[in-house]
Amino acid sequence: MNVSNIISCFNENAVNVSHSSSSCSSYSNKSCISQNLTPSTQNSVSSIYKAILSNKKQMLITVTWSKSHSNQGLTIVFNEEEDPLAARVFRLNTNSRLFRRKKGSKLVEVEHIHHGYSKVEVFWDLSNAKYETSPEPVDGFYLTVLVDSEIVIILGDKVEENLTKKLKKRTFLGKVSLFSRSEYFSGNTVHYTSKTKFCESGTFHDILIRYSGENEGFKSPVLNVYIDKKIVICVKRLKWNFRGNETIFVDGLCVDFLWDVHNWFFRGVSGYAVFMFRTRSGLDNRLWLEEKLDVKDINRDEFSLLIYACKTT
Repeated sequence: MNVSNIISCFNENAVNVSHSSSSCSSYSNKSCISQNLTPSTQNSVSSIYKAILSNKKQMLITVTWSKSHSNQGLTIVFNEEEDPLAARVFRLNTNSRLFRRKKGSKLVEVEHIHHGYSKVEVFWDLSNAKYETSPEPVDGFYLTVLVDSEIVIILGDKVEENLTKKLKKRTFLGKVSLFSRSEYFSGNTVHYTSKTKFCESGTFHDILIRYSGENEGFKSPVLNVYIDKKIVICVKRLKWNFRGNETIFVDGLCVDFLWDVHNWFFRGVSGYAVFMFRTRSGLDNRLWLEEKLDVKDINRDEFSLLIYACKTT
């Protein structure tokens, strides 16, 4: 689904929902989440990291964890936004009996349009990784990425001692931040859960997006958004308000919530819906930068969480 097609339908004047600075207080002070709800299945998670090296080279790194009925794997893409044709891709199938490599290292070269090449080293150990409902492991693993001998990504809790010593001898940490996160769901329920923080210095928040229909006693479909088990956004008459936006404040940040559920109602039962949380400066009156992400914008301190939801029977 093309996000730029969604943007044109949004009003530039967002509805503000005020919250306290200490926590995300509720749009309604009551917690209304049923403990019996079964969430949809999370099929993949993609995180985009932006790195600025000591030599001023910039790089976007996309880490994707995915899972299907037969496969489970990891994909890392380097500089796809800078030049999709020249992007380097690292793939690892952790579920194949023939090709799985749950522990190892890989060296690749990545081309920059104006800055030559970078040497990229990937170290991983997923042999004892533990998973919950997401294809992204929660502990018992490590994934480390070095660019030109600078550490840019360290994920997991199980960095081996010998690897740690090796990294200390020849690397230092580049300037890195999580720029965007995308999550893909499918299933026969319309209940989507996530956990994220909206800035590097913030705290993790539990997010739940729930659709309620006529079969649950509502006269018309309703979309509720919860943060830390409290409702912050309620969209009534959803079939008519199938696209829109509201603004909330989380951890002192201005966060836009944008939704597009048009395909749920008008493209059949398997249509996709898109939900987006995006931080922005209070001085920026734009809900979304309509131009394509460019490396020149890499210094902008913003974060976005995209949730792609496929409602199937």
